[in-house]
Amino acid sequence: MSPSSPKPARETVVLLHSSASSARQWDALAALLSDRYEVHAVDLHGHGRRSAWRGPAPLTLADEAGLAAPLLAAAGSAHVIGHSYGGAVALKLASLQPDRVRSVVVYEPTLFRILVEEGAWGLPARDIRFTADAIRAFVRAGRPAEAARHFVDFWSRRGQYDRMSASRQRGIDERMATVLAHFDALFAEPLTSATLRRLTMPRLFLTGADTVATTRHLGELLRLGVPGAVHETLAGLGHMGPITDADIVNRRIAAFLDSGPSAGAAPAGGEEEFARASFSGRQRDPAMFDALC
Repeated sequence: MSPSSPKPARETVVLLHSSASSARQWDALAALLSDRYEVHAVDLHGHGRRSAWRGPAPLTLADEAGLAAPLLAAAGSAHVIGHSYGGAVALKLASLQPDRVRSVVVYEPTLFRILVEEGAWGLPARDIRFTADAIRAFVRAGRPAEAARHFVDFWSRRGQYDRMSASRQRGIDERMATVLAHFDALFAEPLTSATLRRLTMPRLFLTGADTVATTRHLGELLRLGVPGAVHETLAGLGHMGPITDADIVNRRIAAFLDSGPSAGAAPAGGEEEFARASFSGRQRDPAMFDALC
């Protein structure tokens, strides 16, 4: 390329965070990718700097996906990455704008409606329904801290909420009405495995080996229902892996993006070997959650 030739445009990456978090969740991944991609982390409704949903109808995943749509339109196309609720939004966005989504990476997308595809409410589905009902009861009773404790301890481990700093607790407490709207949107979402199976862009589904039963079972359903995607289980990680073990998750995401159009090869040694070799064995520090609001 001659000195006067224009530099090729960099591909765009859109990052979508989990419930009760914010775009800041992805700061480390954005830093890792920023030398070769245009990176945009989006605050979803009621999180970070964005106000809560004020639409005439209940919040839907399509409404959340609409926040990222202008970024795809401006860039022409983008890679979309999401965690948990953000992963569900990422898949919804891919289904709505398949021609503009270059690839999708999701860590434990919480598409709870897919659990119903089995035709029966098994234990994993009952667990998440019970959690949603408990949060609803606490929110309606004006007890957001109890709702937040139930939410955090379900996804992390018992006592995690009480180990957080007071400021982080307050940040989550304030978001519980929005989190409840997330549960409602996820249970009402019509997106199915059949729709995801018809997508043709590269797709990477990541699940933590130590996650809760609900998302472990959902990960298996997605593995069976979307066989054309890459599915990996990362050893030693739970549902909050992109936060508690960001280095492992971020390096896997970067490797997938950097692998180009095929975007599918697992690292040498296999998926679990990748995670095991990367896992440092450190204790999860509750303070790592404090910078996410």
